Amino acid sequence: MENRDFKPSTTFARFFESEKASGVILIICTLLSLSIANSALGESYLAIWSSRIGGMSIEHWVNDALMAVFFLFIGLELKRELYNGELSNFKHALLPLVAALGGVACPALIHFAFNAGTPAQAGIGIPMATDIAFALGVLALLGSRIPFTLKIFLTALAVIDDLVAIVVIALFYTEKVSIIYLLGAGLIYSILILLNRLLRIMSLIPYLVGGALLWFFMLKSGIHATIAGVLLAFAIPFSAKTDDEESPSHKLEHFLHKPVAFMILPIFALVNTGMVIGSDWAHELTHANSLGIMVGLIAGKPLGIMLLCFITVTLGICKLPAGLNWKHIFGAGLLAGIGFTMSIFITNLAFAGDSDTITASKIAVLLASLCAGTIGFLWLRFFAGEKSKKANG
Repeated sequence: MENRDFKPSTTFARFFESEKASGVILIICTLLSLSIANSALGESYLAIWSSRIGGMSIEHWVNDALMAVFFLFIGLELKRELYNGELSNFKHALLPLVAALGGVACPALIHFAFNAGTPAQAGIGIPMATDIAFALGVLALLGSRIPFTLKIFLTALAVIDDLVAIVVIALFYTEKVSIIYLLGAGLIYSILILLNRLLRIMSLIPYLVGGALLWFFMLKSGIHATIAGVLLAFAIPFSAKTDDEESPSHKLEHFLHKPVAFMILPIFALVNTGMVIGSDWAHELTHANSLGIMVGLIAGKPLGIMLLCFITVTLGICKLPAGLNWKHIFGAGLLAGIGFTMSIFITNLAFAGDSDTITASKIAVLLASLCAGTIGFLWLRFFAGEKSKKANG
């Protein structure tokens, strides 16, 4: 198999810089939130997120409204990757796609094996996800020891992971659907597509106004409102020219970089990791749901990614990117086990109303993500780093 070369775009370089910084801030916010929640100020701190504004709690606004903006950003990233990035060429996209499918299916099967037929089966989507910010943050610590193509591969894998998670949320975490509001959302989305495809409206204002209405109708329809963010991303005009800064999609993605990385995700971490850890937290980790999450993220991710990649490369269906070897792919699989943002998000949906299971699941996600990130870093540092450093040098 011949390797291929890849030249990173300036857009991706900016994306990587913001994501690695965001990873550090997320860690700080998580530690801060856990510390306050388990201190004398804990009750008052948690009460803040439960207070209501406009008929919804602050926690609800964060998880349904702010995260819709996060999903809009993810949708814009995915759209760019499909047009200009690693996913624009089918041959180039095939290996990250295969890796993502393996990294989704294997953890899900592991969780299902632990929890089939029980109420905890609803958590099957929790170990599917990969947190881009944390995964790229760990890679950033390795610097030139690992090839840049590994960062591209892991990013493409994580973006596809997020897309699968979005589909899972839409299909499996929707209880009641209002047909009237769903039809209203469909009508609004049709108008947005009309503005783009037929009328060629290039101003962002009508799309953002329409996106807000789309979010409201999706919220009322029963389908999780964050899906509106992804739909809006694909309705906004995009130029196929590489790094075309005049494209409305490019402008919006560039504008959202820092607010998402340094405001929305840190706020999400503060709200969703503020939990009281009881004295029996270690015992909770032995429950089937917690085991399914931890084994799925720590072992299922690298196993699924490595296995499907190895099979498809051996059969000649895919080929490894330039400068990468199987040690790098396994290391990427380990880092893909950092679930955090999306895993916690799905936890809230899977066990809505069951605060004890939500807390236990979040602890499992945090510990598994910490283990996956640490093992992935050490693996790439001591087993895959030296050759890459020579190659990059």
